[in-house]
Amino acid sequence: MSQAPTGYEPLNTLKPVARDIWLIDGPAVRYYGLPYSTRASVVRLDNGDLWVHSPTQLTDDLRDELKVHGPVRHLIAPNQLHYTHLTEWQVAYPDAVTWAPPGVVERAAQKGLNLNIDHALGAPAETPWDGQIDQMIVEPSKTHREAVFCHRVSDTLIVTDLIQSFETAKVPARMRPYVWITGVDDSDGKMPAHIRWRIKKKDVLVDCIDRMIKWRPRRIILAHGRWYTNNAVFELERAFRRIVSDRRWDEVSKKMDREKERENARDR
Repeated sequence: MSQAPTGYEPLNTLKPVARDIWLIDGPAVRYYGLPYSTRASVVRLDNGDLWVHSPTQLTDDLRDELKVHGPVRHLIAPNQLHYTHLTEWQVAYPDAVTWAPPGVVERAAQKGLNLNIDHALGAPAETPWDGQIDQMIVEPSKTHREAVFCHRVSDTLIVTDLIQSFETAKVPARMRPYVWITGVDDSDGKMPAHIRWRIKKKDVLVDCIDRMIKWRPRRIILAHGRWYTNNAVFELERAFRRIVSDRRWDEVSKKMDREKERENARDR
């Protein structure tokens, strides 16, 4: 079946990112009638098992490619929107364990899908990838909860919808006004407006952003749009600058106060 181009061809094939990590650019999915490019991430764990984040469309050729690198053992549905192709992967890999943060099953049920999740994702890393992939749950709003991961060996941060960065030339003309208005054009990719406008606990969100920065990733894989091959810390600071600005100013103010106190102490 022919598929509309996304600008990230070839689709449905493994693309090396770094040691033991690949991405898969999948076909577009419809969200409120607009075509969203999709992207999965695949990590090979130390024991050879494959860990698949936000599974995209599964084809026979892709299954053959995956088989070369190891058995698919873990399927990750990172938030309540990214489960479209999960069932077909579960059928293809019945021995794989499926993981998701709270809320995914309920959201799928609202859409008429009975989703089977084996384990809930929590804040600490789960046993199968403990020490290899750091993780945390980020909950910026009542309607969005997302599991974020950082693959240590490759210094790769993997996020889903917390940052979107659509390249204007690669989206249909009718989608471009939406991309510009919601602030997720690649010229300044960031958290989409529908999440930003509903932030409920800003301090908690800033804590999560600071933790991502402290992981010191080298690159960031996004599910939608251009992903960042380098300068990841800069991109994090840029993308979330308006959210963290109050804390950053407080940090600067406290530093200035400490310097002033030291100067006064020397003058005494």
